[in-house]
Amino acid sequence: MENRTDKNSYTIIFAIVMVLVVGSLLAFTASSLKPNITENKRMEKQQNILYAMGVNENGDSDIVFVGTDNVQDEFSSKVTEQLVLEVKDGKILKEMTRKQFMDANNGKEPYLIDIKKEQTKAKNGESRFLPLFVGTSKEGKKVYVAPIRGKGLWDAIWGYVAVDADMVVQGTFFDHAGETPGLGANIKQRYFMDDFYGERLLTEAGVFKGITVAKGNNDPKNDIKDDYEVDALAGATITGDGVSAMIKKDLKLYLPFFQNLKTQMN
Repeated sequence: MENRTDKNSYTIIFAIVMVLVVGSLLAFTASSLKPNITENKRMEKQQNILYAMGVNENGDSDIVFVGTDNVQDEFSSKVTEQLVLEVKDGKILKEMTRKQFMDANNGKEPYLIDIKKEQTKAKNGESRFLPLFVGTSKEGKKVYVAPIRGKGLWDAIWGYVAVDADMVVQGTFFDHAGETPGLGANIKQRYFMDDFYGERLLTEAGVFKGITVAKGNNDPKNDIKDDYEVDALAGATITGDGVSAMIKKDLKLYLPFFQNLKTQMN
């Protein structure tokens, strides 16, 4: 007598049942964890923005973010404005406050704008949103923080750059998805990020120059702040080039805003 479990139909039915059961469990787990994932994403972005502003709990060498227990309060206190610029072809079409943007986008917070999706929109010839966070640094100076995103050696790299009204860098934060440990991954080390402090993005004539992570830089201590260069990471040329490219490409988009700002200040 043939065992029913030896039939092909049994195997197929068993496989279908297992797929449905496992799929249901995964869907339930993902749904259950979604609020926690969203909350962690919110806190991480706030911590990164604050870090670029110099609001952190760093010691002598380690990177220490504002704690998750008070990051919301610190963000609300230190970030005084959240602006969103709608741009196309290098021109600002609209400048929105946090409230205006949220009202037009189902309550979405500006700091949760997906930069990757916005870059794709621009490639497709559409307008894109550029978030800009205005706040007070640890030293009490007014700063403007912009998110940037690019490509490293293996995967995406991104960060936040804080500048003053003259587009002089006041702080940075960089991160990556999969750069080589000990090499390209060092873009998120404090010694690399600290090198950008005080670097200029504009020439004296107001022309956007950007910053190059330069292998041949003759200023290893980065004492010279008007050469538009910082020292490269050993063995991480392509990742460094990615950092240079995203700074030049993404921060240049904000130039019309700062030109208007200077006009208003004068």
